[in-house]
Amino acid sequence: PVRPFTLALIGNPNAGKTSVFNRLTGLNQQVGNFPGVTVEKKSGRALLPNGETVLVSDLPGAYSLHPTSDDERTVLSTLLSKDPAVRPDAVLYVADITHLERHLLLCTQVLDLGYPLILGLSMSDVADSEGLRLDDEKLGAQLGVPVVRLNGRTGDGCDRVKALLAERNFRPAPAPFVRADELAPEPIRKAGERLQETNPYRALLWLHHLEVLGRQTGQGVGDLSDLTDPARFHSLPLQVEETMRRYDRLVPLVASVLRPSQGSEASDSRGISAKIDRVLTHKWWGTLFFLGILLLLFQAIFDWATYPMDWIENGISQLSVFFKKNLPAGWPTDLLTDGVLAGLSGVLVFVPQIAILFVLIALLEEVGYMARAVYLSDSLMRRFGLNGRSMVSLFSGMACAVPAIMAARSIGNSRERLITILVTPFVSCSARIPVYVLLVSFVLPEKSSIGPFNAQGLAMWGLYLLGVATALLAAGILKKILKTRDSGFLALELPAYKMPDWRNVAITVRNKVKVFVWEAGRIILALSVVLWFLSAFGPPGAFQRSEEELKAEWAARPDPVDSTEYEAALLGRRLEHSYLGYLGHAIEPVIRPLGFDWKIGIALISSFAAREVFVGTMATIYSVQSVDDEDPQTLRERMRDEITPRSALSLLLFYVFAMQCMSTLAVVRRETRSWKWPLIQLVAMTGTAYAAALVAQWV
Repeated sequence: PVRPFTLALIGNPNAGKTSVFNRLTGLNQQVGNFPGVTVEKKSGRALLPNGETVLVSDLPGAYSLHPTSDDERTVLSTLLSKDPAVRPDAVLYVADITHLERHLLLCTQVLDLGYPLILGLSMSDVADSEGLRLDDEKLGAQLGVPVVRLNGRTGDGCDRVKALLAERNFRPAPAPFVRADELAPEPIRKAGERLQETNPYRALLWLHHLEVLGRQTGQGVGDLSDLTDPARFHSLPLQVEETMRRYDRLVPLVASVLRPSQGSEASDSRGISAKIDRVLTHKWWGTLFFLGILLLLFQAIFDWATYPMDWIENGISQLSVFFKKNLPAGWPTDLLTDGVLAGLSGVLVFVPQIAILFVLIALLEEVGYMARAVYLSDSLMRRFGLNGRSMVSLFSGMACAVPAIMAARSIGNSRERLITILVTPFVSCSARIPVYVLLVSFVLPEKSSIGPFNAQGLAMWGLYLLGVATALLAAGILKKILKTRDSGFLALELPAYKMPDWRNVAITVRNKVKVFVWEAGRIILALSVVLWFLSAFGPPGAFQRSEEELKAEWAARPDPVDSTEYEAALLGRRLEHSYLGYLGHAIEPVIRPLGFDWKIGIALISSFAAREVFVGTMATIYSVQSVDDEDPQTLRERMRDEITPRSALSLLLFYVFAMQCMSTLAVVRRETRSWKWPLIQLVAMTGTAYAAALVAQWV
């Protein structure tokens, strides 16, 4: 198929690029990853007035083509790619008119690459309120490109952009903004010959960033190491010199086209933002406000999602009952109800939490507060090898690790993002609450207290604090282990506060939910079916022998047989003799030092589907009168005879440190694009959990 004309949207972070992208493409967009890197790729299709469809690619926000983050590396490798399927045909550069001088630096670099370019100016309404007057025609003449005023909220200017695209009425700038061949003439000439590159600035960027470009684009460009030898090519001083030359032209240019209106008395919205920041970025008041925002995030994910999560679970449960009543009995029906539908429930039940989390995060981004939150927490997080944005993931992990790990996508530094993903599951999620409630009751008496506080409540609080402390400790260790050349500093702009664009919020949440359901959901569903198979089948004749043994045992009992109790006992006996049961017996020698038997071993394995499954699994194994999780008191009474307080403490610590569930493993696989890190994470967390449980058992 013929590749459509491709337009790349480029600009600084917070320039309003996403709003313009959403206006151009609407809901006709897809979200994925750029090849080879965990950087979000958004692309969509825009319909032009002449009926042509243009592919629009929203590149990550960047400050320069001399990259310091994965986002900027992705922009650089896309623009310099020699693959026609990767590099765009033209560029729409979005710049904030109120920060024009700073935002035009990257624009002039893109111009010097030889791309046809449209300069879109956002925040015109803010500029008008501040009394700024821009001579659009003069700016366009100076840069050699068409200039369009854009408003992502109203869509103003987007039709003009589409008209320019339809007419192809724009071309590369007639002359370079800065002559790159004057910076390092001989290395650039030789690099151009070897790369077969006629554009001097492209050759210069290859010399500066050969390692990044070669790794991310996968292009064999030959050996340029002799040209990049530090004795001959001084990369960093040349980057500084290039930047200063650009500003030497930009400063007077912007001063000549952007001036305050005569007699205007502007209401400086950024002055208002500065006054608000005196409180919200204050060392103490800002921290308190930030903690309040985090508390709101946690409460929202934990409380607001309860009802829709219950509706989803109940709906799928009712659907399962319907199929069991109306479909023929047998393994196909069991596979559908206990395997596929159960796995589907494990996917969809997280959707409310993911949606609520990203609604709130998108709102914080839209109003401009997220940058302040990152700024406040960055210094503390950086001590542990994390990033200011890591705080959002760690805190929201108390509700669910799945959306918390997905929230780490906002972290630009690859090492800090990876560490955040790896340590977030140490934070106890809400699914562990039923497990904690059950096991804490074995360790501490119900009415015990420490001063005015209930002892069991303090124990629950301590378990959460232990998880957070372990996450930070693990992050500190990973900081020492994971070596990288990535810069460890945070560069961000504090945008002016503004009202959120609800269109952007809705599209962002839709895309995030879609990515989780399709990408991670497939893995969760597959693992659910595997677990069902292991629990539903056993070695030949095993189920028949176990049922005959149970019948003989119950026939010898003097009391009448209760059908409900017998069915529960039969279910437990079949589980014991399933492949999953044999797996529990197989691992019993390993977990016996922890005070666990094969029954707990089965619960440990099956609860990997979801932590709260532990309670239901234990109820089935112990053949209680009701196998419903809603009758925990009966379960406690039946388990108390076999699980000692010391074993319960070991089990508690095991669940504090162990990998949360297969959904977490699946989303880590999705975010890291590899099985390497989730498997390392699984082994490390399981080892930590085992060691902690062993210490509790023997100390």
